[in-house]
Amino acid sequence: MNKDEIRELRRKRLMDSKAYQTMRSLTRYMDRYYLDALIGIIPGWGDAITFLCVVPFVYFSSRVIKSIPLTLAVLNNALRDVLMGMIPFFVGDIIDFFHRANIQNMQMIQGFVDGNETIIKQVNKKAWQSAIVLIVILLLIVLMIWALVSFGSYLYSLVTSIFR
Repeated sequence: MNKDEIRELRRKRLMDSKAYQTMRSLTRYMDRYYLDALIGIIPGWGDAITFLCVVPFVYFSSRVIKSIPLTLAVLNNALRDVLMGMIPFFVGDIIDFFHRANIQNMQMIQGFVDGNETIIKQVNKKAWQSAIVLIVILLLIVLMIWALVSFGSYLYSLVTSIFR
């Protein structure tokens, strides 16, 4: 077998997998039939429920394809979709109607499986964006912990000085 035949066999095996078929079904129902936007209307729970639909995409990209950049790009799309969906006064639900994260994730995964160089470059770009955002969030968490500890020690010293 030559290199192209091996790639085509791997591609067919990936596309026939249960996880791939689940992703296709989720994409069809959530984005093409607009269930993402409809479920997002449920106050407090809608966006959490739709975020759970990203699990097969993350599993496929991280465990089946074993690509960290693809997994980061999939999470980038999913988290952006959740963030936009959380905008109040039904604005987020209207955005969900047009922003189809599952279709975008499916296109990235399909392009990655097919070896499409343009999509692989897009995936790598999104992966870097995701990594930078994660680093910023981690730094903000550390800063918040430091601020809380500092504030807590200030309050403690204030209270102890009052009761002396």
